[in-house]
Amino acid sequence: MTERRARVERQTSETAVALTLALDGSGDANIRTGIGALDHFLTLFTRHGLFDLTVEASGDLDIDGHHTAEDIAICLGQAINTALGEHRGIRRTASYAVPMDEALAHVAIDLSGRSFFVLNGAFSAPAVGDLETDLVWHFFDTLSREARMNIHVVTLYGRNAHHEVEALFKAYARALDAAAEVDPRLGNRLPSTKERIEGSA
Repeated sequence: MTERRARVERQTSETAVALTLALDGSGDANIRTGIGALDHFLTLFTRHGLFDLTVEASGDLDIDGHHTAEDIAICLGQAINTALGEHRGIRRTASYAVPMDEALAHVAIDLSGRSFFVLNGAFSAPAVGDLETDLVWHFFDTLSREARMNIHVVTLYGRNAHHEVEALFKAYARALDAAAEVDPRLGNRLPSTKERIEGSA
């Protein structure tokens, strides 16, 4: 199997992002976004999905974290889609529920080549550290579009926003790892009766 990795760089008048992703990694993270809470959650994502991820980002944090979080999600989504290539032989769909103390999140994904994001539930606080919880919604919505994947999230319950967001990132990591896994029974076939994954590289 060819190495499934990608590097994406994005520079605008508001942000500069350089991101490298290896899907078949060992959980090594080197994350510097300027948003401490986002560094934490992306590190959890990397470790629990057993990816390798480096992110170097700078942005207009004197305004807020919106542009930085959005552009990191754009780069991560594009890297996922590029690393998956033609999507041949992968399981394609997976779901995972992860508890974090009193909180529970369930994430289901489909690497279909089509984007759709649903978040059913709410967070218990407007921010976790320097990351607004509204930006968590925006991060995954943007990620879904750029990775061309369905992401459905149910935040089932919780009373601590840090725990709720942490459970979400961990569940997403586990689901992505499982959906991207190569199934030897498929061989080189596409996981679709259409024999086509829309938007695959």
